[in-house]
Amino acid sequence: MTDAPIGDRPAPRLAVGVDVGGSGIKVGVVDVSIGELVAPRLRVATPTPSTPGVVVPAIVRTVKRAIRLAGIPVGATAPVGVGVPAVVIDGVTRSAANIDQGWIDFDAGRTLESALKRPVLVLNDADAAGLAEMRFGAGAGEKGVVFVLTLGTGVGSGLFNDGVLVPNTELGHMEIRGRDAERRSAAAARTRRGLSWKAWATDLDEHLEAINKLFSPNLIILGGGVSKQPDRFIPRLTVKTRILPAKLRNDAGIVGAAMAAMERLSAG
Repeated sequence: MTDAPIGDRPAPRLAVGVDVGGSGIKVGVVDVSIGELVAPRLRVATPTPSTPGVVVPAIVRTVKRAIRLAGIPVGATAPVGVGVPAVVIDGVTRSAANIDQGWIDFDAGRTLESALKRPVLVLNDADAAGLAEMRFGAGAGEKGVVFVLTLGTGVGSGLFNDGVLVPNTELGHMEIRGRDAERRSAAAARTRRGLSWKAWATDLDEHLEAINKLFSPNLIILGGGVSKQPDRFIPRLTVKTRILPAKLRNDAGIVGAAMAAMERLSAG
């Protein structure tokens, strides 16, 4: 499936990760044994409208391009993991958050597998990012209840207990002040509303307090693009739960999706 070992280095275990977001589709070939991309990730804009009929071909084109540009051979059976902003059950997207409503009850797994002619695993995008952070990032070795929140166009949530994923939590859509919490706490909400980091941190803090009240987590990891600038907002948070910035940042969803696909393939 992959290159032979080089010297004392083991052969890389390669899978492709795809992170579908409200504004962009990011793709990379990942060595899942170390949780790193083997070449720079590719990014294309998410088509508008973001229906399956146009997003699926964009994913297929970008995956094929990423494989061509990987720099090392990617075997024909290397799997593809695809994180999407939706509840995903057995490859079927059962909801649609920050993406076209045409994804509701869409058999994404079967459609992508047919188009790519490779094993494909589809999962919630925040669950994918959480898997990577718990294996290779800020959550490595953490016990008890841990949340990984992805702050982007919306807010995704990955819930783990003793390192085991509880899928499809979607806490960006919990209600605060009569509306989805992510309308105020997502990173996009800060720029959309023209807020300072201080003002946005206050809104995010309210969301985190609600999560803390319901779940009493040991740790909350904050990911997405804003994790590059943790000093701008994390010191302003007052929630008593321990807060850490994500380490894998915008690569987390790609790495986690690739990991999940490889582990599903290995498990048969």
